Amino acid sequence: MSKVWFITGASRGFGRSFAEAALGRGDKVAATARTVSTLDDLAAKYGDAVLPLTLDVTDRAGVQRAVSAAHEQFGRLDIVVNNAGYGQFGTVEEVSEQQLRDQFETNVFGVFHVTQAVLPILRAQGSGHIVQVSSVGGITAFPHTGAYHASKWAVEGLSESLAAEVAGFGIKVTLVEPGGYATDWGGSSAVHAEPNPVYQPLRDALAKQLAGTEYGSPEAAGQALLQIVDAENPPLRVLFGKHMVDHVKNVYAQRLEAWTAWAPVSQAAQG
Repeated sequence: MSKVWFITGASRGFGRSFAEAALGRGDKVAATARTVSTLDDLAAKYGDAVLPLTLDVTDRAGVQRAVSAAHEQFGRLDIVVNNAGYGQFGTVEEVSEQQLRDQFETNVFGVFHVTQAVLPILRAQGSGHIVQVSSVGGITAFPHTGAYHASKWAVEGLSESLAAEVAGFGIKVTLVEPGGYATDWGGSSAVHAEPNPVYQPLRDALAKQLAGTEYGSPEAAGQALLQIVDAENPPLRVLFGKHMVDHVKNVYAQRLEAWTAWAPVSQAAQG
């Protein structure tokens, strides 16, 4: 039986790949974008299987309207993908307060708005799967993207609590944590803080470190997501990317080593 998807940020990148993967196997998709005309090719190719919707996820009322329209059109929602988001670049000193607030409005409150809007529908169905597109940057952090990391770490915490809260209603939650992919995340959709010259050596070092990076294919990520949403017991967290598992293992090994080394202080802190 075909499934019904609600996907935010479906105009390009992961959102477009997820929509194409779902539609390509006969599922139905409510595809949202800030500029709905960017979905015209999807509608032309897949016809009534696609419901294109204009949506800015920072608009709570607009989110509710879009979710209601999708539910009215298809009669149910099986998979909800919170994909809309963007990257904020700049050191913690460089990023403005408004830039940090804007990052949270889209990357965190956008997820919050959609999640709250769909939950009554999923609870009434007694089923559903919420997929939150996080990042390997939601469990690790690198220089020059602190605001972005802060937003994704927030999504991780929100979603882990959510998973425990809704499991009894038959609702599943998965955090997808991609590494580097050939999307527009660092391109025209990104926001850059006003650079402070004192951090130029750091930016130069990061650029050198990233030179020659092998980026993943968004199309492959779309096919991988199908395996996750079809699984009887999908994971709460799943990494996307060739070297991500090894990278995260190293990160957690370092954390465990530090926590263990400082265990006497931790114990003494209890009093």
